[in-house]
Amino acid sequence: MAEPAGKTDPGAAARLRLDKWLWQARFVKTRSLAAALIRHGHVRVNGIPVSRPGRDIAPGDVLTFPQGSQIRVVRIVALGFRRGPATEAQTLYADLDT
Repeated sequence: MAEPAGKTDPGAAARLRLDKWLWQARFVKTRSLAAALIRHGHVRVNGIPVSRPGRDIAPGDVLTFPQGSQIRVVRIVALGFRRGPATEAQTLYADLDT
């Protein structure tokens, strides 16, 4: 039987592009804005600045990045399969700012 559309092999390593995850988690409006944010060195993964939008991230990684006038610090809880509604996006991360 074929896998449902958008699903991945559960045996595969759980990894996703950083720019795609930021977009799916609704921190940015477009992937190109996410890529620009990363390319300009405004995003840190586990405290290390990154400049490659295609950098792989996984659950457990901690991201630090600007959003509006504040600095966000979030731990990745899950990788999304799509850009869904805001309630779905909020299940992808734990906010470490609070």
